[in-house]
Amino acid sequence: MAMSRSSLLLALVLAACSKQAQETPATLASEGTPAPKVAAAAEPSAAAPGVARHEEQSTELYEFEYGYPAAVGAIPKLKAELDADLAKQKADLIVSAKEQQADSKKQGFPYNPLGNWTAWKVVTDLPGWLSLSADLSDYSGGAHPNHGFSSLVWDRKADRRREPIDLFTSKEALSRAIRQNFCAALNKQRAEKRGEPVKAGSTDEFDQCIDPVASTVILGSSNRSSFDRIGILVGPYEAGPYVEGDYEVTLPITDAVLAAVKPEFRWAFAVKR
Repeated sequence: MAMSRSSLLLALVLAACSKQAQETPATLASEGTPAPKVAAAAEPSAAAPGVARHEEQSTELYEFEYGYPAAVGAIPKLKAELDADLAKQKADLIVSAKEQQADSKKQGFPYNPLGNWTAWKVVTDLPGWLSLSADLSDYSGGAHPNHGFSSLVWDRKADRRREPIDLFTSKEALSRAIRQNFCAALNKQRAEKRGEPVKAGSTDEFDQCIDPVASTVILGSSNRSSFDRIGILVGPYEAGPYVEGDYEVTLPITDAVLAAVKPEFRWAFAVKR
């Protein structure tokens, strides 16, 4: 489907504000296609094929876009949740747009259409789990759009949504297990974007490491049977100025990370050797 005028404008704005184009790490991005079913500790019954959904609308009042893949459509409860989220996001956007349009007219200012864009995609599709991430963008009339992420894992055995962090004993335990490797990987990416390494002892806000679990955690797989890597999606302003765009760090599941997983979920993880 052709990109609408406002969506194209959003893409151009984000591209212009970034010194370097962002790409999802190959270790996680390669998993957009659901894998063949393989044996697992809690193998679910075969799911019926699903249907993807993509809704897009552009008016003088607002720009709205929301989509999810067929893997979501194959899970009735998850489909219902995201359909409800779509309806709420759109309704909230229309209310805000009408209010801002009326205020702009009252103040004698030109009105710029507001925008809300959500794109869910598969991180990995396992026998017991469906892991998803979402790119979120919105424009509320400022200098540029805002951008961020969301994530979830669908527990096929329990037939319910879980947040990735819910599979761990605590945020603090996961942070301790990955912080050292995360900080090293983050500074390596910072150096690549900035053309120079982060200065030791710098007090600059954007030279400091951040708490990885304060950003969006996603769970991935290279073996298509268990979670063996973890991703951290970091939005603008979290680890660098807006011009640096997103940061995406992928780390292997180590013994330390596995120790931070709740005992009842450890069967779903594997240490990446």
